[in-house]
Amino acid sequence: MINYDDFDALTFDCYGTLIDWESGILSGLKVALGSGIEAESDAQLLARFAHHEHAAEVPYKNYREVLGLTSRMLAGELGLEISPEQEAAFGASVLDWPAFPDSHEALASLQKRYKLVVITNCDDDLFAASAARLGITFDEVITAAQVGSYKPNIENFHFAHEKIQRTLGISKDRILHVAQSLFHDHAPAKSIGMTTVHIKRRGNGAAPQASAAPDAVFADMKSFAESVTEF
Repeated sequence: MINYDDFDALTFDCYGTLIDWESGILSGLKVALGSGIEAESDAQLLARFAHHEHAAEVPYKNYREVLGLTSRMLAGELGLEISPEQEAAFGASVLDWPAFPDSHEALASLQKRYKLVVITNCDDDLFAASAARLGITFDEVITAAQVGSYKPNIENFHFAHEKIQRTLGISKDRILHVAQSLFHDHAPAKSIGMTTVHIKRRGNGAAPQASAAPDAVFADMKSFAESVTEF
């Protein structure tokens, strides 16, 4: 059982935890690839996305390029044509990805007690649009663009902890990590001794499979925030 008084800051994954990236990904792919993907189920599309996105992230490139390349690889796998304009549109689709309905209220409640930090696999400008959708000013933001790599690279967490210590004066042992993805977040965070909370929203179809043992599991941000408030 987590003692929430042991922590001064909460670090969050954004996409999948606070922003509904699976809905955003599917909408963006359907616009970019059109009727060519009608035979694919949502689960199949997300599984293909997960495979190609992870491959596209190495070597490092900005997230718009990652998404564009992912859409090109996915289209090629399905025998479809995709134009540079369609790739670019999918790369910019993050701007339209919706927030989960409970994210703003949960974050606003948690911010009364903790510093809130984001560790996200995204570009600074794209995340700024997502932060506006969330309606929250985070106390610190760490993006893949700042680090030059994507989670699950452990350097993203080391970079975040050093920045949080420097700017907020909070050490790693006083940070609780909250995320949806076992692959991108819980496995690397647990490997360096972090306490983690799993927001298990749905099937995690847009991320590669992984195993990890989070310290607590909640169905959504609302139930997590209520548990912390009641503690």
